Amino acid sequence: MDLLGYIAGFLTTVAFLPQVVKTIRYRSTKDISLSMYILLCTGITLWIAYGFWLGALPVIIANGVSLVFAGIVLLYKIRNG
Repeated sequence: MDLLGYIAGFLTTVAFLPQVVKTIRYRSTKDISLSMYILLCTGITLWIAYGFWLGALPVIIANGVSLVFAGIVLLYKIRNG
């Protein structure tokens, strides 16, 4: 069953990559919602905590990487508006 979690986590985490690459490449976040990324990063942090509580490594890993990706976009948004 962990395999299913790893596959799901991989796919949902990789989904952030195009936005991260575009944000870094163009340094533009004008069309990105600040509140959405604040809520997203908060939610991902809670998923990580939940993963630790359950001892669910797929949840922890996938959300940890997702938090890094979403956090990059959030930092660019805060810095560049």
